[in-house]
Amino acid sequence: MDGEELTEQETALYDRQIRVWGADAQRRLSKSHILVCGMKGTVAEFCKNIVLAGVGSLTLVDDRVATDEALFSSNFLIPPDENVYRGKTLAELCCDSLKDFNPMVRVSVEKGDVSGFDGEFFNKYDVVVVSCCSLVTKKSVNEKCRKLSKHIAFYTVDCRDSSGEIFVDLQDHIYSKKKLEETVECKLQYPSFEEAISVPWRALPRRVSKLYFAMRVIEKFEAEGRHPGDVSIADLPGVLKLKKELCEANSLNESHIPDALLERLVTGTREFPPVCAVIGGILGQEVIKAISGKGDPLKNFFFFDAVDGKGIIEDISNSNPKSGS
Repeated sequence: MDGEELTEQETALYDRQIRVWGADAQRRLSKSHILVCGMKGTVAEFCKNIVLAGVGSLTLVDDRVATDEALFSSNFLIPPDENVYRGKTLAELCCDSLKDFNPMVRVSVEKGDVSGFDGEFFNKYDVVVVSCCSLVTKKSVNEKCRKLSKHIAFYTVDCRDSSGEIFVDLQDHIYSKKKLEETVECKLQYPSFEEAISVPWRALPRRVSKLYFAMRVIEKFEAEGRHPGDVSIADLPGVLKLKKELCEANSLNESHIPDALLERLVTGTREFPPVCAVIGGILGQEVIKAISGKGDPLKNFFFFDAVDGKGIIEDISNSNPKSGS
């Protein structure tokens, strides 16, 4: 992301941001290229935030054709006019809306299924964010990014009803932060998504967020025959049966995954807009930190639940599984 200095127009437009995180951080943002797959409410919030922050370019992938249901979703980028959205894909509609937020950011659409893109396709980007995709797709896209010589920041984000999750993989990440009056250089090593979720449950601390386990149950249930986000209350018996099997296989007490929590996750098929704003805001903040190389980045899971209002960070890896908040 090294390149020319900020233009006079960029300096004027982003003056307040430059005062907060400096010209070098803004320059890195302005030269960055971000790929986003899966346009839901949380992702719309994220896209709005980074477009306003002034990234170089944003590419959207979502070939689903907009329907009447889109008007009742939490994606505020979908215009409430049938004549506008009829026949267009979600990515195209969101692209049109985002261009109005900041004309200096290049927003475009890429057609296709993200799971079918080869590794070289991702080499064009500095950040890849995936949502609304299967467990297999999350793993494969993450691995394709990790195999490239270029370090790509990889994120998954998922919001269900009043709760949500962010996963972060920055590989070997070097960043700076202020300590007392000095600026010190720090380094963090991240596991891949597959490595993180492969950590045996019995090896995790007892205080790990219940949402971590619940999300893994839903994720695995969908992987066995559902499209991401297509579960409903009718699937609850199957989800509870899978929970029991996974808990037994992992020597985990079933109380760590409350039935009421799983019921809420399979019943709430729509995102809760305030939760979208929280999780989309956190994700935007983390991507800006990753691109700029400034400030402590999140490692490696973030969970938010509007029921208790708590945001919890969990560091889950084979080498050092631990939890925090």
